[in-house]
Amino acid sequence: MVRDKEFEKILQEVEDPKNIGQGSWALSRNATSLQKAKHEVCKQILIYKQDNNLSTEKVAERINLTNSETQDIFFYHIDYFTLDRLMTYAERLLSPAELKITVEQKKDKIHGRIV
Repeated sequence: MVRDKEFEKILQEVEDPKNIGQGSWALSRNATSLQKAKHEVCKQILIYKQDNNLSTEKVAERINLTNSETQDIFFYHIDYFTLDRLMTYAERLLSPAELKITVEQKKDKIHGRIV
């Protein structure tokens, strides 16, 4: 999809080492379900911004945050937000049909436990 390619391009730009301090925080390999859910909500808000060609300022206005706080969402600074706060912001932009969160659990291949 074109949208996925554009999204990946933007992710590469914000994760570029020259943008340290401004860039995206990567999700750790052993991220919790909560961290994965928060990351997914941030991703959906960023996709909405891109799909609708909105500025950071316009998104900030719609979700009632400062530009800096809104950029924290775009850069996946998930530690700055609770899941319920992120969901509130997403609901101000997206219809319930557009908001989808899927968090997969992995099974320990040796012991068969969910990790």
